[in-house]
Amino acid sequence: MKFINKLLAVLLLASAVVCSVNAQANLQKLKNETPEQRAAFQTKLMKEKLNLNDMQLTKVSTINLKYAEKFEPIIKSDDNRFLRMRQAKALMEQKDKELQAVFTKTQYNEYLAVENEIRKKIRSQMN
Repeated sequence: MKFINKLLAVLLLASAVVCSVNAQANLQKLKNETPEQRAAFQTKLMKEKLNLNDMQLTKVSTINLKYAEKFEPIIKSDDNRFLRMRQAKALMEQKDKELQAVFTKTQYNEYLAVENEIRKKIRSQMN
């Protein structure tokens, strides 16, 4: 029984280390990408997932670039994680309002669902 408890503790510790390394690797990847690259990736994803028309695509591309540039100082910052998360959340709320004005109700609901899935993945990698 003691052996199993020790083995479980070692496995939990190992998985925590791996998740921490993955989260740090993702942050490093973000730091190495330009705002233009991040905005282009987001726009492509939204186009695929939300079936945007040409007018929406132009507006979404502009919004994504605007907020990718605003996120740049947060991503590059050495401030503590809690402060960066608060700043990012405030920007995301502003961005969501702008996107809501561009999307149909159905598209916006789908956008929120996709965003929620991405957040879950990020949280699971951080824990």
